[in-house]
Amino acid sequence: MIESRLISLLRKTKSVTQKFSLSNSREWKTFSTPCGFSYEHQSRFYSALPRFIPAAKTPAGRCVGYGLRSLLQNNWKSCYKPSFRNFSTVASVSAKDTGGLKLLVTAGPHAQKAVGIWLFVSAAWVFSMVVLGGVTRLTRSGLSMTDWKFTGGLPPLSDEEWLVEFDKYKQSPEYKRVNKGMSLNDFKFIYWMEYAHRMWGRALGIMFALPFSYFLRKGYITVQLGLRLSGLFALGAGQGLIGWWMVKSGLEEPASEYVEPRVSPYRLAAHLTSAFVIYSGLFWTALSVVMPEPPAESVAWVQGAAKVKRLALPVSILVGITAISGAFVAGNDAGRAFNTFPKMGDTWIPEDIFSLKPLVRNFFENTSTVQLDHRILATATLFSIGGLWWSSRKLDIHPAIRSLIGSTLGMAALQVTLGISTLLSYVPVSLGTAHQAGALTLLTLMILLNHTLRRPSLQLLKTLPSVAKTA
Repeated sequence: MIESRLISLLRKTKSVTQKFSLSNSREWKTFSTPCGFSYEHQSRFYSALPRFIPAAKTPAGRCVGYGLRSLLQNNWKSCYKPSFRNFSTVASVSAKDTGGLKLLVTAGPHAQKAVGIWLFVSAAWVFSMVVLGGVTRLTRSGLSMTDWKFTGGLPPLSDEEWLVEFDKYKQSPEYKRVNKGMSLNDFKFIYWMEYAHRMWGRALGIMFALPFSYFLRKGYITVQLGLRLSGLFALGAGQGLIGWWMVKSGLEEPASEYVEPRVSPYRLAAHLTSAFVIYSGLFWTALSVVMPEPPAESVAWVQGAAKVKRLALPVSILVGITAISGAFVAGNDAGRAFNTFPKMGDTWIPEDIFSLKPLVRNFFENTSTVQLDHRILATATLFSIGGLWWSSRKLDIHPAIRSLIGSTLGMAALQVTLGISTLLSYVPVSLGTAHQAGALTLLTLMILLNHTLRRPSLQLLKTLPSVAKTA
């Protein structure tokens, strides 16, 4: 009799498991297990045992119930082995009972994956915008379009329309002083470069706004995430205005007839820095969506990560400052001066580094000072990342963190090599673009490293052993 009821119970257990695994993830209050149960569902199941086994009221029935409960618990323990080695964290955690962990997407793993992919694609799109902007600048295409509309428009489609645009460009200082006598075909090339850069940015706005509206409507996005993404979207919309504000400075007559027309280095730095901020915000948020918890398998590894974090944060700030100094190098066209290394011409330090008054202008407008600053900052960045790698060698840290630090050091060395090669080659388009992309790649690795070094939630910390188990 007991055997037949036990068989019936197991069949009902299977149906209950399927029901629980398909239930709305919003109702889950703790981590779901790979076996299909959460802690709450287990307690409900165990409390319902007397209804499934009436004989449980007798001593023999209670023995069967307790035995089955013990069997299922041992089964569950063997199934549920949380692993953070692959940066994986189950998304089915409610923000109400997570020991300090607050998820940005609480509609389940499917929603988490969809929002994460969307944000990673958006970040990659911004990355491509930065690279395309570098190509546009290096090919001297940025001043080819002399007007701007927020919504954009169609390019010239007839010979007459092309001549109208060409006539507008002929009125600009760049044509008069740099490109005088340019053919219509040459103008079309630089026009298409600038037009592609602008329209690629507008396409990014549409690609971001439509999924954002959809996810809001579906209830995938929390208030915290919604506010953060709204801020990034507003900054992206303002980026177009900053870009035109930058271009407009290059359409004005220079102060002297001997000065080559170029955009303001301050405005170019603001444009590039804004792009870096948008990219960093999108990338960090995407990581937070798909990886709510950092990789951690022991308290010792968490403590080691905290030590690394104290060093990684100032190094990250240095990487950012070096990238911004590169924008001033580009804005002053300083890469085409002092094309020697390690010396700057015949000296280590040029004599005119403080020739401008007031003194602070030299750090942003003086070609010699701007390039010297960038050389010093780049070298300091390389040695700082090298010091970070050296300091972490004997620390007890997660293998993923150790691998990230090594990759960051390798990227820093490559970036310095690209910078020196670009300088010695008189800034060709290919190397200049690679150097700008390398700066953003290095920043990406530093963001990933800092995100991985976060402190785990209190709930996860309570479950960690003192020392990680090694195979």
